[in-house]
Amino acid sequence: MTGEAARQLWPSARPPAAPEHLVWHLSTVSELPQVRAEVRAHLAGPRLADLRDRLVLALDEMASNALRHGGGDVSASVRPVAGRWLVEVCDGAPGTPPTPAVGRDPSEGGLGLYLIAELAVDHGWYVSAGAKHVWAVLAP
Repeated sequence: MTGEAARQLWPSARPPAAPEHLVWHLSTVSELPQVRAEVRAHLAGPRLADLRDRLVLALDEMASNALRHGGGDVSASVRPVAGRWLVEVCDGAPGTPPTPAVGRDPSEGGLGLYLIAELAVDHGWYVSAGAKHVWAVLAP
């Protein structure tokens, strides 16, 4: 995959509108286990098991990317929207779009954005108020 094709994989677009729901302000990756636990607790129940696992995976990938590469001041949210769930992560690097790895051995990592794109029914990113917002919508 070329760099241009990778950029097209994560289009510049706004997500569907959704009310605030579960929101976290993060400063280190060491906070992510607690966030994962809160999502799992909120979406308890056997009928939500698959969705819960996919939401946790998407949120964890997006938040860890933001914390590692996004310049700090990270917020993350999980919100219901029209029978689906919106995962959105904001960071302080508005000039750096999400860029899936290109030409990298899969054993070196960097494939999280591809994985999220596969899990999501829609996804994208945008810049607002000096922050980059990366989002994905997952269906049950």
